[in-house]
Formats: sequence, structure tokens, C-alpha cells
Amino acid sequence: MRLLLMTGALFAGFGRAQNDAPKDPIKTLVGRLDLQSYKATIKALTKFGDRRENTDRNRAAVDWIEAQLKSYGCTNTERIHYEWAPRTPPLARFPAAEGGGVIKGQLGSRLAPDNDPDVQPDPRLRQLNMQPSTPGPGEEVFCTKIGATHPEEMYIIGAHMDGRGWGEAVNDDASGTALVMEIARILSAPEVTTERSIRFALWNHEEYGAAGSHAYVNQRKDLQGKEDPPGSGKYPEPRWLGMIQHDMMLFDHGMPRRDGTVSDQQRPEADVNIEFQSQSKFAAQSAELAWAFRDANEKYAADYPAQVGPHMANTDSGAFGI
Repeated sequence: MRLLLMTGALFAGFGRAQNDAPKDPIKTLVGRLDLQSYKATIKALTKFGDRRENTDRNRAAVDWIEAQLKSYGCTNTERIHYEWAPRTPPLARFPAAEGGGVIKGQLGSRLAPDNDPDVQPDPRLRQLNMQPSTPGPGEEVFCTKIGATHPEEMYIIGAHMDGRGWGEAVNDDASGTALVMEIARILSAPEVTTERSIRFALWNHEEYGAAGSHAYVNQRKDLQGKEDPPGSGKYPEPRWLGMIQHDMMLFDHGMPRRDGTVSDQQRPEADVNIEFQSQSKFAAQSAELAWAFRDANEKYAADYPAQVGPHMANTDSGAFGI
């Protein structure tokens, strides 16, 4: 797999509004992002509680996400199906308001076990999140903006929709899920074209070993770039150029400590953190992609400074080996 940069700045390099002045279609697309729409999607996701894997609330959230993607015009939705059983502990635990559990809801205080409902003082949320996870079938949904020039190549824009902790999983990761869905809304407009295909993937089972993204990779890696049926110009799995993960968009208190706790202090540079894996096989290409995002952020979102760092870990990008 190669990570190739598109011509122009990346986010808006994904697409062009055909009726816009060609000088800067990026600015037009960025201008279509809507904070109220983003907040409304986050709020809608919280109605499903923590969206813990293999529960009715998780399955209902997957159905809702699919319906929303279709309403945006991204109608070619598909699902990945796989079997899931818990084999590894959760990747991290965070405060009850943000998707995990803490005593008295205070940042920096002792983190409680994910399976203890008493960490959640709100009886409505305790009841909403009461159904436990059970081994069995798992599902996740994605849809695709087909590239006009190179439909056989694509970028994957992802976030995980599942969460844990007897709360509403607002930060981890309704915040990332809502952002991917907002980008899907913008780029799915009929007047917007993209050179390459863009896939919007809402992973499931991230909290236990990123099982959903691993299932996607295992099932589809050998299908990359193959035309099906031959001569049709259709590519069920375009060749992967890069996977761009959105995880925990609302704050960054740094990586968890060895005991699973996190700092109660916001990192001062954390308006926008763009991370890549410094030890990955494609670290150099990932770094190039990260810096391209940083440059685009400086031009189009100057009120929210971005920093590039090499600390991406413990999320769905790892399944892709990047």
C-alpha cells in the first residue's frame, strides 16, 4: 500500500463543487461544514448510550448511522459482517461523561472498572447501558463516494462508533463518528466530484482490539483495485492510498498512563492533533500526509492551531499496517 498525496490540500482536494470558481474549491467545501449539524449528530448518537459492542443499543446505532448516510446521498452503503468475542481488554478508559467511568465524574480521579454501573450517577444512563456485551455476530457500515477520474483508488476516512463506560461515549468516539458523517454529507452532494474514491467507514468493536477494522482488512485486502465485473469500470474495493482515522476529537489529555489513568490537564497544543505512527512500515508517507493536513489546517482553519505528532496508537488505523 502507498500513501499518495492528492493534488492540492487534502480535505478539499477530495472534492470540487462544479459550480464554484475553480481557484479555490477547498474553501467552498470547508465553508459547507456546519457546526450545528455536527453537534446534532453527536447528540443523536448519545441517545444510544455508550453503544457498547454486541448490544441492542449498538446495533440500533449502526442502523441509524446507515440511514443518515443514505439521507446525505451516500446511498451505496454496505456492511461488514464478522464474529466477535472479547479477547483483549479495552484500549483505554475515560471519564463517565466522555465514554468511561470515574468516581464522582472527576477527571484525574481513580478510574472504575468498565463493568461497574455504580460509576454512573445518572439512573437513566445506568438503565440505558445495562445490557451487557455478548459474543456473537458483529456489523459495521460504510459508504463510498466514487472517484470520477480514478475510481480504482481510494482514501478511507474512518472513526469508531462503539464506546464503553456507562455514559454516552461523547468523546470516544461520537465526536469522531459525527465528523466523518459530516464530511460524508459534504462530499456526497451531487455537484461535488472527487478525483479518487472516498470511503466513509464507521468501525465497530474498536474498544476491544479494533476487531471491526481488522475484520474489514482481512476480508477485503485481497480485493484491492480489482474490477468486478471485468470491463464494468466498477471497483468494489479500490486500492488503498491511505486510512485517515478520527478518534476523540473533543479533547486530548495525552496517552493513558500505565495504570490506565489519564491526566486531568488539557495539552496546550491540542486544538487539533494530527498523529501518525512513527514505527509503522509507512511512517514516512504517513508523516507526509500528516504535514499536508497541518498545512491545509493553517490555511483554512487558522483559529484552531494544529500540531503534528508521532504518537498514533491503539485505534483502527493499526489494522491497516500504517
